[in-house]
Amino acid sequence: MDLDALRFANFKLLDDAVEDWTSMVKDLDDLKEAAGKGLKGAADKAEWAGYNATVSREFIGKTAGEFADAHTQATSIRNILRDVRDELKDYKKKLEDAIDRGLKKNLTVTTTGGGGFTVTMNIHPDRAAKGTTVPEHSESDVTALRDEIQKILNEATERDDSANKVLQALVDQSRLGFSDASYSDRDQAADALKAADDLAALAKKKPEDLTVEEFDKLNAGLKKYANDDLFAEEFATKLGAEGTLGFWAGINQPGAAWELTQKRGDHFDDLQKNLSLTLATASQSDSADMSQWKYKMIEMVDQPINRNSPVLGAQVMTNLMRWGDYDDRFLTGYGDKLIETEKKATSNGRHGAWQYIPSDPMLNRTGTDSGWDPMTGYLRALSNSPDAATEFFNDSFLTKDEDHDFTEKNKDGKEVKRSLSNFEYLFEERDWPVDQDDKGEDSIAGRNNLAMALEAATTGHPAGELPTADTRAHNEGQTKLFESIVASVSDNNERLTDHSYMSDSMGQIASEYLSDINRAATDTDLNPDKSDWEGQRQRERVEKLYPVVGSSAEMNHRDVSRFLFAVGQNPEGYAAVEVAQKKYMSDLMDYHLNPDLAENRRPDHDLELTVRDIAGHSGEVSGTLAMGRNQAIAGPADVKDEDYDHAVSQWKNVISGTIGTGVGVGTSFIASPAVGAGVGGAAGTVTSVVLEQIFKDAEGSEKDNAGAQMGENWENGQDNNLKYTRRAAAEAARAHGLAHQGDIATWAENESRKGFLSAGDYMERVGPELLTNI
Repeated sequence: MDLDALRFANFKLLDDAVEDWTSMVKDLDDLKEAAGKGLKGAADKAEWAGYNATVSREFIGKTAGEFADAHTQATSIRNILRDVRDELKDYKKKLEDAIDRGLKKNLTVTTTGGGGFTVTMNIHPDRAAKGTTVPEHSESDVTALRDEIQKILNEATERDDSANKVLQALVDQSRLGFSDASYSDRDQAADALKAADDLAALAKKKPEDLTVEEFDKLNAGLKKYANDDLFAEEFATKLGAEGTLGFWAGINQPGAAWELTQKRGDHFDDLQKNLSLTLATASQSDSADMSQWKYKMIEMVDQPINRNSPVLGAQVMTNLMRWGDYDDRFLTGYGDKLIETEKKATSNGRHGAWQYIPSDPMLNRTGTDSGWDPMTGYLRALSNSPDAATEFFNDSFLTKDEDHDFTEKNKDGKEVKRSLSNFEYLFEERDWPVDQDDKGEDSIAGRNNLAMALEAATTGHPAGELPTADTRAHNEGQTKLFESIVASVSDNNERLTDHSYMSDSMGQIASEYLSDINRAATDTDLNPDKSDWEGQRQRERVEKLYPVVGSSAEMNHRDVSRFLFAVGQNPEGYAAVEVAQKKYMSDLMDYHLNPDLAENRRPDHDLELTVRDIAGHSGEVSGTLAMGRNQAIAGPADVKDEDYDHAVSQWKNVISGTIGTGVGVGTSFIASPAVGAGVGGAAGTVTSVVLEQIFKDAEGSEKDNAGAQMGENWENGQDNNLKYTRRAAAEAARAHGLAHQGDIATWAENESRKGFLSAGDYMERVGPELLTNI
């Protein structure tokens, strides 16, 4: 910025811009409010079905979110413009004051062209008017004024350039739509960019040259700014894709950073997390530089990170994906390249790969595994990104036309090549490398991350979280994957029972598909021939009995039972489904016993038949889970009855505050606007009464250290199931003021008993080879 530009600056245009952006912020605030409470609020309450349930509702939600992001971005732009305008006005005032002070010492400041200026004597004493006293000044006064003017111009230039840089960076964050990056003033944004440049410079240093103090500064800085959009993008692009890989591999190379390893080795896990969160934030940016970073990172998946290292880019980067929400498009592209690399390394799945040996760098510092298998970290990334996870698992790993050894029998009984999806390869066929955790025990991280990624892929929300009212209805990709999981576990129970730690995720998945599971238990053909009038009528009845919004998973009774039997052999899996099923049953009772329910939504005109169906199918689910529980307690695994009681009691903390929305939100009727009658009124009350009794019973059993024998345990499970089902029916009947409440409760109790007992008979027919300990 030259002298005259600041000295004679007219800030009207900038004032107008600030005023316009302020008006824009106000207007967008009104639009955000209208979109959130009006547009989205109406969408949440509207009745959606079919395509609209998964697409239109989601589109409206995203549109409302764009208004919120537009408001955030406009506010940040206004704040930065206002801040730099005020600063430049202040610098203009400082410049004018400095020039005035100079005149009082007979010094003038003039431009010299090209942006320069000079300080000279204003009036030479020899040319002063007669009788005029000319102020005296010294050479130091000239120097001081010159330096002061230059400092003002330098600082004004820095502020102006900085504002331009942060505004450009802010706009570049999102190629389409708006960024949600929020800054209160120019300094906040500028400080983030400067910190990114400084920390990227540290990360570029050779590992052996990075001091302990610099490591601490880098770790603390990444922790502070990990969620800052401008910082993350600037840090990642300044470091570059190759620099990112080189940094993490370098400090973990045995012997390369000896002092850091000795003095800060116990903080490497923190740095790994903070770096991962930063890169995840950066990946959301659409800037040209970040797009190039993502392209290069994908390109390096199957390439050594440098000439002197055998470590591939994927082995490093996937360990920096374990935290944060990475951009879906980046994860999808990365996954495609990773699968190509996996196929090359394993000869299309013929053998294993990625086997860690002690001389290799320890690329994962969390203690769960070595980080040498890139699939482990990548699957952890997918567990935080549901949409990318759904697409990845449904994608093809091998086609029938490729060179591989996987076969199946065709309808003629002949062995032929089969096609494999990524799910089928990873869940059924992959030769997982042997690894150890920091305790020297066999690592479970790979398959456990697989289960978590499947949880995200089938439910539509990150693994380890419960669904909310904003969780979308299941789409075809999600239900297709759930169908595959159920069929696969049914085909080979050991795929789950040999890795029981996966069952907590499987239980959570099942808890969000209870409508589909209960439908399967009816043995109804949900796709009957159009000429089969009775089949059509039965299908419609089941669909009304167990409403589903969006896509529904279509499974057979046999597969569902064998799947639930496997899930029930793990306390956490058992608890997730058992508690959710009791809640779902309570919700259904309340929904169907509501006299205000529209007639076209009732499965039967006979209320007794409806109550009996709900109770019977719910009892069968609980009975199947109870058989799985007995199988585990009587088996060689160190699982005790009280482990199950404890797991059930823990769900009280997990679902606390979510009773009104439901464990099966997004799929079960209580969360679906299409059956809105069940959402209001007594819905929360009926369910809360039943759940509170379940938790109370579980806590009491645990405190008593109840170690019931299998027979007693089976009887206890049956008795409890009857009690909870009767209570749900009675509470729903009472809440809606129905007559003959005792009869309604008895219908539910009797049918629940039959359903619970029928589970045992059914499992003996469809899974006799599974009942090894019963």
